[in-house]
Amino acid sequence: MSRKSVFIALLLVLSLLAASVPAAFAQDNVDVYGRELPADAAPYEMQVYRNLCDSARQETSLSSIVTVYSRICSTGAFDKFSDSLVVLNNNMEIIPSAATSWSVSEDGLTWTFNLRGDQIWSDGTPVTAHDWVESWRFMADPDHAYDFVWLWLGIIDGWDEAVAGEIGPDEIGLEAVDDNTLAVSTQVPFPPLPATFFFWPPMQAKALTEIGPEYILDPATHVSAGPFILREFEPGSHAVLEANPDYVGPRRPWFRRMEFVYGDMLNSSFLAFQDHEIDQVHQSLLSPADFDVIFADEVMSQNYRQHAGDFRTDYLLMDTFTEPFNDVNVRLAFAKALDRESIVENVVGTTVGIPAYSFLAPGFPASNSAGLQDIQDYDCEAAQALLADAGYPGGEGFPAVELALRGESAFIQDWFIATAASISQCLNVEITVNNLEFQDYMTRLLERPTTLQFGGVSYGMDYLDPANMMGVWVSTGRHSWRNEAFDNLVREANSFTGDPAERIAMYQEAERIMVEDVGGIFLVHRIQGDLWQPYMSATGNCWEPDRQGLATTHWGNEHCWGEYYITEDVMNYDTHRNE
Repeated sequence: MSRKSVFIALLLVLSLLAASVPAAFAQDNVDVYGRELPADAAPYEMQVYRNLCDSARQETSLSSIVTVYSRICSTGAFDKFSDSLVVLNNNMEIIPSAATSWSVSEDGLTWTFNLRGDQIWSDGTPVTAHDWVESWRFMADPDHAYDFVWLWLGIIDGWDEAVAGEIGPDEIGLEAVDDNTLAVSTQVPFPPLPATFFFWPPMQAKALTEIGPEYILDPATHVSAGPFILREFEPGSHAVLEANPDYVGPRRPWFRRMEFVYGDMLNSSFLAFQDHEIDQVHQSLLSPADFDVIFADEVMSQNYRQHAGDFRTDYLLMDTFTEPFNDVNVRLAFAKALDRESIVENVVGTTVGIPAYSFLAPGFPASNSAGLQDIQDYDCEAAQALLADAGYPGGEGFPAVELALRGESAFIQDWFIATAASISQCLNVEITVNNLEFQDYMTRLLERPTTLQFGGVSYGMDYLDPANMMGVWVSTGRHSWRNEAFDNLVREANSFTGDPAERIAMYQEAERIMVEDVGGIFLVHRIQGDLWQPYMSATGNCWEPDRQGLATTHWGNEHCWGEYYITEDVMNYDTHRNE
């Protein structure tokens, strides 16, 4: 189906959703909480946010408790049905959300979170610490094959044993001290623990145990303690969320409704945006040609808001336990055969990324990309010598390899095609590129032993601490690479409670070990951003300049869903709101 045909199909679904909008609201421009909307806001009936869902991905839940990699409608539909313990402000600092405060014991092993105590689920059940306990037990149960168990390995007490099936999930170190107090026990002191709870708003303990995790997908059984309630969900067609009138948390929305429509998100987002059928497009869905259009347009260029995102790095990973990548000379040869500067200049674009020579992007705590550049820097002659030392002079006898990708857009796929070409041309080796479906890629990556020999992928932070980014490289993480010195150093730094500068230096030394041993080959640090419609605005500080001078919503600013609104400028455009 052509891009135009896909878009026409989307319009048919969009028109059906538009037909369900009430014709009129009360004359006073107030929301469901009785608040007067901002002075420049459009009428409340027009406070509808719309975006696309990806029809090409396998998506199974609206909750991060069930899955991270297969969440439904990654453009904002998931995790709107309760609040996480903490969120991030516009300077990426942890601030309270469902928890009002937290503290750690003198030995650093027990964290206590104090809940708001006034939040309720839409069936009248109070939100309590038991909701978090049951949710974490669900994630720790090996029968549920949770795709993010690695995050608390070596951290939460009993977590490792529970996910291995050696003890029951009810033995992990989470306890409801009382309804409004949650205690978390750790195996070792772990200073960034609160930051790991930024994601994972809890599911309701009652519905989770009585119905199962699918309760969240059916409007008939759905309960919410978050800013929105699920009103409609037709897999492969659309999802509709409405403002929860009983919500008392920190992100009460100005939007009365959020709509998500399934379609070809990778190829149709910018076209739908230009037609004012959706309200936001992330940088990863925009091509170089799209950026040419954006920056040539006076209105769109002013509404593209650049940010650090999640400090995402695109890189190559390898199964270092089997030939040919079990030889560090092969891995380093591939790394030094990669002409990142040329690829960024000619394929990626300097508005989208910068060359990467390490995992931690500039600006992320402990980043030292410039200091590590010489290790994997492009040097074709040195790369050829390394491959010869590995027993493959001139590429002779080197097996053909497949570079697998994780359901990437055509734009990002081109980055890795150029990567394969750079390595192939320098080393005289055969590399084919295969863009797998997202879930197929993740299944192959996480199998043990892995069935992914050579892959291209990106990764961004889950919380703003080196323990997170370095944690994915320890031998219990997602990569088939092991270095004992690296593991030991990261684990030591994770639980270090002394001078913060000394802790940062530990992570920097660990990253040096990883880059030298070529656990991965690093390609691009992304420069991210979002394209917003000109009639989108925000109250509070979501679009006020941060300490870097960036006036935008950053990764982790979940509270901003309570601050966005549609301005009266929408009247100047033909949008889904006035169809």
